[in-house]
Amino acid sequence: MTSVLYDAPGPKAKARNWIYSGIFLVVAAAVVWWVLSALADKNQLEADKWAPFFTDSRLWTTFLLPGLGETLRAGAIAMVIALPLGALLGIGRLSDHAWVRAVVGTWVEFFRAVPVLMLMLFGSAFFVQYTSVGSEVRPLYAVITGLVLYNSAVIAEIVRAGVQSLPRGQTDAAKAIGMRKGQVMTYVLIPQAVTAMLPALVSQLVVILKDTAIGGALLGLAELLSMNRPIAANYSNTIPTLVIIATLYVVVNFGLTTFAAWLEGRLRKSKRTTDAIVPATLDAGANTGGAI
Repeated sequence: MTSVLYDAPGPKAKARNWIYSGIFLVVAAAVVWWVLSALADKNQLEADKWAPFFTDSRLWTTFLLPGLGETLRAGAIAMVIALPLGALLGIGRLSDHAWVRAVVGTWVEFFRAVPVLMLMLFGSAFFVQYTSVGSEVRPLYAVITGLVLYNSAVIAEIVRAGVQSLPRGQTDAAKAIGMRKGQVMTYVLIPQAVTAMLPALVSQLVVILKDTAIGGALLGLAELLSMNRPIAANYSNTIPTLVIIATLYVVVNFGLTTFAAWLEGRLRKSKRTTDAIVPATLDAGANTGGAI
């Protein structure tokens, strides 16, 4: 049995859609032409400004690839810390204990409200005044600190919303067979909520990767975007450099989202996202009437 969620477009509606599509393409082409014309007027399309990216390997080995590596390192470390921390905070917001919800809720709301740039600046000041962290790694530490504090709070809200989106019957059924709250969360709710949370989580991971550029702009982290300054100074090609750097960001983030889409498809096909995995000891206890 199928249902139609909207009326199929008629001849007039199809004609309007074609007209709107044509207008959009014309406007888009005009914008592209204007941008290219402006670049050409400033001599930014000349071959000598783009040639170094294809002929000078030192440009890549000295600037772009090390900058990309630093971006990936900062982003990966922040992701590895922020994901489990955010998951724990999200579960804490669902606790049965009011004091736990209050403490975790205050933490989440505070760090979610403070701009990530301010958290990075506070982190840098903290490492300067209260630690012996060297100046060569201090920007990396400050960037990771800011990213973890902010994004763990956002991830906590994603986890909370994902778990609460599940039908109430899932929890009731799990409790009916004797599962404790921790077991319900671990074996029933979280596995089912992962698929629903995955698109939002991936979007937040992309944000983490892009926000490393803030550390390069203000804290001196030698990440990808900060490489624009030395490249432009040596080759006098600011716009081409920014275009290449933007392309690298697009490639990396596209790879991340593609992997996430593949993973989501695998999860949807697997039983882990639809069926509760009951531990053997719990299953035996429930079947024999034993104590849990």
